[in-house]
Amino acid sequence: MTTAATTLPRTVPFSIHLRHAFISALLAAIVVLPIFTLHLERAGVRTIIVPEWSTLLWGCLAVFVVQLLRPMVLPRLPRIALPRLPAFAPAQHKGLLLAALMIAVIWPFFAGRNAVDIATLAMIYVMLGLGLNVVVGFAGLLDLGFVGFYAVGAYTFALLYHWAGWSFWQSLPLAGAASALFGFILGFPVLRLRGDYLAIVTLGFGEIIRLLLVNLTDWTGGPDGISGLPKPSVFGLEMARSASTEGGTTFHQFFGLEFNSMHMVIFLYLMALLLALVTLFISNRLIRMPIGRAWEALREDEIACRSLGLSPMKIKLSAFTLGAMFAGFGGAFFAARQGIVNPESFTFIESALILAIVVLGGMGSQLGVIVAAILLTVLPEVAREFSEYRMLIFGLVMIVMMIWRPQGLLPMKRHHVEVPA
Repeated sequence: MTTAATTLPRTVPFSIHLRHAFISALLAAIVVLPIFTLHLERAGVRTIIVPEWSTLLWGCLAVFVVQLLRPMVLPRLPRIALPRLPAFAPAQHKGLLLAALMIAVIWPFFAGRNAVDIATLAMIYVMLGLGLNVVVGFAGLLDLGFVGFYAVGAYTFALLYHWAGWSFWQSLPLAGAASALFGFILGFPVLRLRGDYLAIVTLGFGEIIRLLLVNLTDWTGGPDGISGLPKPSVFGLEMARSASTEGGTTFHQFFGLEFNSMHMVIFLYLMALLLALVTLFISNRLIRMPIGRAWEALREDEIACRSLGLSPMKIKLSAFTLGAMFAGFGGAFFAARQGIVNPESFTFIESALILAIVVLGGMGSQLGVIVAAILLTVLPEVAREFSEYRMLIFGLVMIVMMIWRPQGLLPMKRHHVEVPA
């Protein structure tokens, strides 16, 4: 008769914890030294480096103490779980969505200008997050150059206005089509790539687009970009104090209103909300169609996807094309809202931020992407006093999320049908 041997958990010696804490403090010193310790100051005509050693010492001491106590304190802490969303009936779902939509439409008429501007920016990132969610969340293709499609859409509108005099509404379909074309072209080199290799190629694509925009000065204006872009009109009525053409009628003149610059701010918000809703509706319908099931099959196992008779080439091309199209629409609206485009608006940091929105919200979760886009847009504006440490705080939050809740804030739920017994 055999008995199973029971193994007792081994206790790690204190010297090991001490060594790990010392190494962590040393790495913290290497990171903190150039960022927070060394400061440049003017001394007459010279610039000198003034170190603040106290910041370095206190930071390293804090890291050392935390790392030393973590193995003893962390196992005793209770696990914290996010509250689950309450279950609602389908009829209640529609009622809640309608109520949320009504609040989103009515809210800007009672909010301040700054709040509406921030909300408009949040809607742009919602649109971009939903577009990248098609590529990363549904199809499982890691894309680090998504900002390249965003730039193509913005510059398509800017170039069409600058060289052909096209309005925003005339340029919007072509901006989406141009970005979709670039997404289709990018799809071919990455058909045989996966994982890190795919990420490197897409990262290179985004940088190539930005460098082309910088160097094609005769077309794109180079680093200065293209300025003087017009705002969108309302059925041909300009929302300005006076019409740009002789004999033209503005929005407030047509309706007999007093001119108020807030009208344009509210209109841009409602446009961004409409584009975000259209993006959400299209992507929501697509994932319920056969193409959406094909994206999920590709994400789970490409070999099994191929064995089922599906074409990974067509699936990848469709994901890149559709995701790029949404980015193109967002880029055209961004250019119209800002009135100017330049290459500095489309750096790698933007791609990283959009990817972080998808990962933080939950890959494949549309509601999670919307919540994450709003949080990552609104919170930095609320905490402006910490703007210098924005990227540091952002990195820490992402690390905590990957440890605490790697599936994201609101993980994707698979659609299923229950057959009654």
